[in-house]
Amino acid sequence: MAIFRLNHAVLYVRDVAASVAFYRDVLGFGYTETGDAIPGAAFLRAPGSSNDHDLGLFQIGSQAAPSGAGRTSVGLYHLAWEVDTLGDLEDLAAALGAHGALVGASDHGTTKSLYGKDPDGLEFEIVWIIPAALLTAEDRNKTGITRLDLQSEITKYGRETHSGVGISRTTA
Repeated sequence: MAIFRLNHAVLYVRDVAASVAFYRDVLGFGYTETGDAIPGAAFLRAPGSSNDHDLGLFQIGSQAAPSGAGRTSVGLYHLAWEVDTLGDLEDLAAALGAHGALVGASDHGTTKSLYGKDPDGLEFEIVWIIPAALLTAEDRNKTGITRLDLQSEITKYGRETHSGVGISRTTA
């Protein structure tokens, strides 16, 4: 018995309509078949996902305090979603930037990541993984995190190169 993937996340939000609009308009999520059937809740699916839902949102109201996770309390730092191509990552960087929601872009060596915040300030990551066949020794041996130069990565790997899976590893 082994867990192999996160199936969905559930978030408490101040305003479910505002959160749905953000995840729909900025990240491309859509309602599931009955995703808006429960008042004060929404169930969304990421584009191309085969999950029943990828994100559940439950409204707790405007009086809710900001999350203290990582500052004043333990709690979740972020969720990470994968994209298929660097072109997808570039498009999402533009969408997040246009909505004032892009808070970072990092190069982790084998992964290239954007960081954003939703309307409640909850952070998330969007990641593209270098395919195993394209990994270089430099990618594998990178230590630390540096600023992502997305245009350089697109020049190096191509805008439409498909992402690796999980942790890309060469067979050698």
